[in-house]
Amino acid sequence: MVFQLAPEALKQGYSVEGHHTVGSTNALALERATDGDAGNLWICALKQESGRGRRGRAWETPVGNLAATLLIVGSHDPKRAATLGFVAGLSLSDALQAAIPGASLSVAADAGGTKDGSRFALKWPNDVLADGAKLAGVLLESTFLPNGRFAVAVGIGVNVVAHPSDLPYPATSLQALGSDLSAETLFTSLSGAWASNVSLWDEGRGLSAIRDRWLERAAGLGGDVAVRLDGAVLRGTFETIDEDCRFVIRLNDGSLTQIAAGDVHFGAVASASAS
Repeated sequence: MVFQLAPEALKQGYSVEGHHTVGSTNALALERATDGDAGNLWICALKQESGRGRRGRAWETPVGNLAATLLIVGSHDPKRAATLGFVAGLSLSDALQAAIPGASLSVAADAGGTKDGSRFALKWPNDVLADGAKLAGVLLESTFLPNGRFAVAVGIGVNVVAHPSDLPYPATSLQALGSDLSAETLFTSLSGAWASNVSLWDEGRGLSAIRDRWLERAAGLGGDVAVRLDGAVLRGTFETIDEDCRFVIRLNDGSLTQIAAGDVHFGAVASASAS
């Protein structure tokens, strides 16, 4: 087991710490920050025993899947730092496209595909889909440090060799898609893609460029959508994401609503899971 950085990441001063098994790569990254690590540190593992997703949900990482967390330490504004999730999703999409070239999957937009049928689609706010099914997720966690410093753990989990089957939505893995790509090889590609996209992000000054690239691969753009938030369900059309990367839905009465957090469902899954 060897996790290696891409040349672009090495040039930008990133480092990597590899493990076979950890409790949580995010938790370990934040521990490193508390202990004084300066950041730009990737922590990777082939298995997590206590991984988690959004809203405290469990995230399974059996042996052979990829759990990777990037620790970033700085003086970031929390609101600006939150947009790093979009950098992460875009970077993973770039890495997958580079590592697994091939024909598009031609998934319909209303089923979670992109308008141009790209192989990998980005589902707001933090998922990567393949063939309309969840392949990967992103989770940002943060903590304040002494002297006004702020640490962000950008966690990325990818179903490489296995995926859960007991979910209320479809999921898949690279192996199920016919790929023999390893977690280690995927990580190398991911580290290079991150180095490129975070330079474009430019401490938040380039967020509009990240947003434009993200929208090119947005799952379900222009299609029917249901968003569950605070016990209610909003239905309409996925219009765009705004300048702050909030989800914008055109409701059935024609009005626009911006959503900062919620569970998004497309097509048939919207009817089945968000009712």
